[in-house]
Amino acid sequence: MEQVLFVCLGNICRSPSAEAIFNALIVKNGLEGELQCDSAGTAAYHSGDQADYRMKQFAQKRGYRLTSISRPVDPERDFDRFDYIIGMDRQNIRDLKAMARNENDRKNIFLMTDFCQNMKYDSVPDPYYGGAGGFELVLDILEDACEGLINKLQNDSF
Repeated sequence: MEQVLFVCLGNICRSPSAEAIFNALIVKNGLEGELQCDSAGTAAYHSGDQADYRMKQFAQKRGYRLTSISRPVDPERDFDRFDYIIGMDRQNIRDLKAMARNENDRKNIFLMTDFCQNMKYDSVPDPYYGGAGGFELVLDILEDACEGLINKLQNDSF
């Protein structure tokens, strides 16, 4: 079983959205026995909190339920458990690489937008301080990137 961890700064907007979208795609593609995912943050600012209420509202309009509870990345556990650790932006990637214990850990770190198939973005922007358009853009990018990730994983065969 392949394990995917989605990571953003506080684990209340982007990474829980990626987790919800990816879980919906797992079900849609009948991959429940082959893929699992979780989300975490590089910082523990919101540890124990639910996803941002605005992100939950925008995601719900598209049929996604954000149910995860924020937690920080645990390098000792997460680098051993997850095959893909996917950061939402370049700062997340730098932070994850700094947490990595060795080169083996670092080879499992990826940038979310590298899986985009149709959209051309170099990061998933943090919508926290923006308006409605920012939340919609995050969902647009994540839907594209999660589809691309599913396709990659299916083509690489589990």
